[in-house]
Amino acid sequence: MKVIRAEILGFCSGVRGAVNTAIKSLGEHVQGKVYTLGPLIHNPLVLEKLATEGLDIISEDDFEKLTPQDTVIIRAHGVPPETQKKLQKIGCTIKNAACPLVLQSQKRTAKYAEQDFNIIFAGDKNHGEVVGIEGYAVEAAKSVGRKLNFFLVKDEEEVRSLLEKNLLDTQKKTVLLSQTTFSISVFAKIQNLLEEKLENFEFVNSICPATYSRQTALEKLCKEVDGIIVIGGKNSANTNRLFKTALKLSNHAALIESVDEIPEEFFALETVGITAGASTPDDIIDEVDRILTEKKH
Repeated sequence: MKVIRAEILGFCSGVRGAVNTAIKSLGEHVQGKVYTLGPLIHNPLVLEKLATEGLDIISEDDFEKLTPQDTVIIRAHGVPPETQKKLQKIGCTIKNAACPLVLQSQKRTAKYAEQDFNIIFAGDKNHGEVVGIEGYAVEAAKSVGRKLNFFLVKDEEEVRSLLEKNLLDTQKKTVLLSQTTFSISVFAKIQNLLEEKLENFEFVNSICPATYSRQTALEKLCKEVDGIIVIGGKNSANTNRLFKTALKLSNHAALIESVDEIPEEFFALETVGITAGASTPDDIIDEVDRILTEKKH
């Protein structure tokens, strides 16, 4: 069997930075515990390994457990400003490992909220990044005494519904923003619809270049192989989008978190392509590659 890797796959810089922050924090001499506010990244194997090294996960509901001696790491997705204020009040050490692109989106969205735009935000409901960014928009609108006009949408149809129900104040300017891991093609459809329907409209494509490059590399890879294995957390948004692309473009596609989940059918294929989500470390990718290459059907 021949195994071909996508040209770009695995850890993005934001995730790598968050993991390195956690490893460094665990290695430092601290009197208290080291926590991440929610799962650090969307990869269970990485989280299990960090847990064995002493990293605990805490939720906002459990902040009463924290002491000033503890360290809390803000994960790559970021958090709302209200959450950071609660941590500051406790007095614990805060390490903000939010992806730089997410931090940029937080500031940008807050700016548009201050300027009283209709904000149409393309993203996944309840995703940590989206919750955090909306929190910054809420705070910014409140700081200037304005009502926030924030509309979270997942696809073109939800935007069409907004327009048909006249929920947008057309006297205001409208801006389209998005989650950094949002679908490039869906964003383009939403953008085209809004450009067609609105006069006072602008957009900012804040989709992470790593998301775009992984999708492009996968599309190229699908033409070269008999099947595609996508490696990553099954609760990861960007990993699931890779899997959806693989399902469309390949006769054989599977999403796995570890080598134990490789479907038997893949060992009968002549060429297998592998790609991986932005929260998938190199060692797991290497292990899948090795098992596929060495195992005899």
